[in-house]
Amino acid sequence: MAAGKSTRYKDQAGYVLHSYPYQETSLIVEVFTREFGRVAMVAKGAKRAHSPLRSVLMPFHALTLDWSGRSELKTLRSAEWRGAFRLLVGRALICGFYLNELLLKLLHRDDPHDALFDAYERTLQTLLDGADQAVALRCFEKRLLAELGYALILDHDAQTHEPLQARRQYHYIADRGPVALGVRDNPGGLELLGQTLIDMHNDDYSAPLTQQQSKSLMRRLIGHYLGNQTLHSRQLLMDLQDL
Repeated sequence: MAAGKSTRYKDQAGYVLHSYPYQETSLIVEVFTREFGRVAMVAKGAKRAHSPLRSVLMPFHALTLDWSGRSELKTLRSAEWRGAFRLLVGRALICGFYLNELLLKLLHRDDPHDALFDAYERTLQTLLDGADQAVALRCFEKRLLAELGYALILDHDAQTHEPLQARRQYHYIADRGPVALGVRDNPGGLELLGQTLIDMHNDDYSAPLTQQQSKSLMRRLIGHYLGNQTLHSRQLLMDLQDL
């Protein structure tokens, strides 16, 4: 990165999260980068038929990016594929759009999260490999909330601080954590089995009940942090009665 009026950022690893038309021939591209987090930039002339950017700026493909600018909206100078071209299809593609939508709506611009970037890459690879999609999403959702400062409490009771008991029922309360069912001042929340939370702590989603309850918990918590924002990709997944 060079100092001065025309700050330049070279050879940056990133992924396209979303793009939309800008003026007659250009695009605004939202990208997720390892070193700078979510960055918005204009890709001048990218809509032209012979633009070298036209076929490169696709979601889910690892890119090497070169951009410049000091304002919030940067100028994309070049973009090249980093690695082999592989295409998400079917439900894996919808899962990919879900990941991108989460990042777009929950990450602030210019706020780096290199560990989350690595988790995103691993999750895309898992989807490409055809592994269990629901497990991949739960692990990523958990990591995303932790990176945002909303880490889940999955090993102890938030009120008594005692270790969770596998056979006991708990209410999971957003911004607080699990509280044992039946506690006098229990303010409510999503009811879960202690074993579900223990399994989530260990990234073990093999039990059917853990799969069901972890999906409900993450849906509730992400909805809480999104506020009034809607996840269109999640609705697609729900319409498919999956994930």
